[in-house]
Amino acid sequence: MGLLDLFSKERTRERNVQRAINKYSQSPDRMKALQSLADDGSAEALYGLLRRFGMMYDKTIDDEQEKEWVFETLAAKGGVVMDPLKKYLLAADSISWPLRLLDKIVATKDEVIDAVAHVMQRHEPGYERDPTKKIQLLNHLAGLKNPRVPGLVLPYLTDMDEGVRYAAAETLLCQEDQAAVRDPLLDLFTSDKEESKRLRIRIADGFAQLGWPLGDKRAEVEKRLPETFQIVARGKEPARITKKEPAKG
Repeated sequence: MGLLDLFSKERTRERNVQRAINKYSQSPDRMKALQSLADDGSAEALYGLLRRFGMMYDKTIDDEQEKEWVFETLAAKGGVVMDPLKKYLLAADSISWPLRLLDKIVATKDEVIDAVAHVMQRHEPGYERDPTKKIQLLNHLAGLKNPRVPGLVLPYLTDMDEGVRYAAAETLLCQEDQAAVRDPLLDLFTSDKEESKRLRIRIADGFAQLGWPLGDKRAEVEKRLPETFQIVARGKEPARITKKEPAKG
């Protein structure tokens, strides 16, 4: 392929990318561009396909169908998508579709966790104007029960955004790893700095479901326990949180 041919192909690819992510184009025109990018198959074209996830079309049904088509097309290509996907995960503002795709094209949980951990390094705990991406990363880890997850998630219990802290607590409870997460969750629950009622309710509910003991935190927990919960300690058993029975009548 000559230099002019290569330049022409790059120009065509870029035009197709711009058509594929133009929310003012008609759906058939976008689909034609998306198909051309899929046929191209280069890393640049695959990245262009991924960019369709970041555009929202006004017609909801068409938007969902186009994204589903891109998802299935990329999933069918397998491992060749991995490098463009990693690049897109770092660049995109919202990554729910790419994270779903990640699950499809990798073989093991560890590979998924490696990719998520790499993105998390760019979104450490602390102030972030839009915490959506952090929450999506944490929510994705909630579905991956793995010994590596608590270590990645625990720092986000101190994030400035309540939604991030809530997602972190949710993810940690989903791990069901008492040794790794019980004490940090109790520390958050009993912290004077924590003002979120729904976060305390979620932690209390998790402890009630899992039956985790409160250790030496009983008195501190009791001061902040939401009214729909209670602490019980039968005989020599350690104190635990339970849900109150609903009032009869």
